[in-house]
Amino acid sequence: MSYRFDTLAIHAGQPNDALTGAVVTPIYQTTTYAQTELGGQPDYCYSRTGNPGRTALESSLAALEGARYGFAFASGIAAVNALLQTLSAGDHVVASQDLYGGCYRIFTKIFSRFGVKFSLIDTTDVRNVERAITAATKLLWLETPSNPLLRITDIVACCAVARRRGIRSVVDNTFATPAQQQPLQLGADIVLHSTTKYIGGHCDVLGGGLITNDESIAAELKFVQNATGAVPGPQDCFLLLRGIKTLSLRVQRHTENAQRIAEHLESHPAVQRVIYPGLESHPQHELATQQASGFGAIVSVEFDGGIERVRSLIGQLRLWPLAESLGGVKSLLCHPATMTHAAVEPAERRRIGIGDGLVRLSVGIEDVRDLVEDLDEALDRSAVPVQRGQAVTA
Repeated sequence: MSYRFDTLAIHAGQPNDALTGAVVTPIYQTTTYAQTELGGQPDYCYSRTGNPGRTALESSLAALEGARYGFAFASGIAAVNALLQTLSAGDHVVASQDLYGGCYRIFTKIFSRFGVKFSLIDTTDVRNVERAITAATKLLWLETPSNPLLRITDIVACCAVARRRGIRSVVDNTFATPAQQQPLQLGADIVLHSTTKYIGGHCDVLGGGLITNDESIAAELKFVQNATGAVPGPQDCFLLLRGIKTLSLRVQRHTENAQRIAEHLESHPAVQRVIYPGLESHPQHELATQQASGFGAIVSVEFDGGIERVRSLIGQLRLWPLAESLGGVKSLLCHPATMTHAAVEPAERRRIGIGDGLVRLSVGIEDVRDLVEDLDEALDRSAVPVQRGQAVTA
């Protein structure tokens, strides 16, 4: 029988425990397992290779993305690392230019040293993707919505280009979540998640995931996962499974709140620009409507007064702590230039459009009226003389 998303989130990969009848997958806090014979192939032998809690998590992640295979990792960047480890020296990756700063760092500071080449381009125009592909290209890396500029890439069109050229495609689905976007159904070969974010949902566990329907890709990822060992522990798997159960409910509330806040800030006199796919002013609003069932819960904003206004604002807010990460039930404010994208050189940030006055709001599930009032009051109290031209050098 085929179940719908919310039912899968509760049941997929998580049957009642056969030994005790427990309705929640137990924590198997063990590193090794007794074997019955020499040379056998038991389901579990050593917890780097497999753990029942991790099996449940991986099955759940795969089911939510409509896939056959799922692989869990100790963090989002561990999942990124594992995927890159399927490449070899001389291989080429075409990737979205405004993507998570940790991806930029591992691309340019780690794997480039081993001979893997990267082209960071504006993937919102499929013609740029076509032009960037070379004979050495092995992977098309899409992040949509992108971080932090929330640009929307046409998954169907770009993945079709990759498929015609014999290139694998991966979509980072962290911001949209499987509750709102299904990249494999749109033509992608691999889905990437930082499960730290909306999958976990409570800012209390790190994790990453890779999901695919391709048997050969799955075999490569399974080998790398076991060989390099960046796997989540039993407690991490337990917390992520707990988060999955309420994913759809949380994302719905997150998105409703984000839409209200984006609309409010767009008309605020202290705001220069609001970036949110749910606004008609967003350049890819129609595309976002077509390929996803919701617009996510990240709102990026540039305030009048630039970075000086941001410095003053963070001291006035009560409900928006200045913090890395996103996707938790509590609202957070992040300054990409000095936080998530500090590893990106200032010139590169300017090239892709990440200004020093840009902030990224991770909208939580609090009462949206309180969130709006807190922003309004903080903006009133934080008015400062405009001091432009002061660059961030972090």
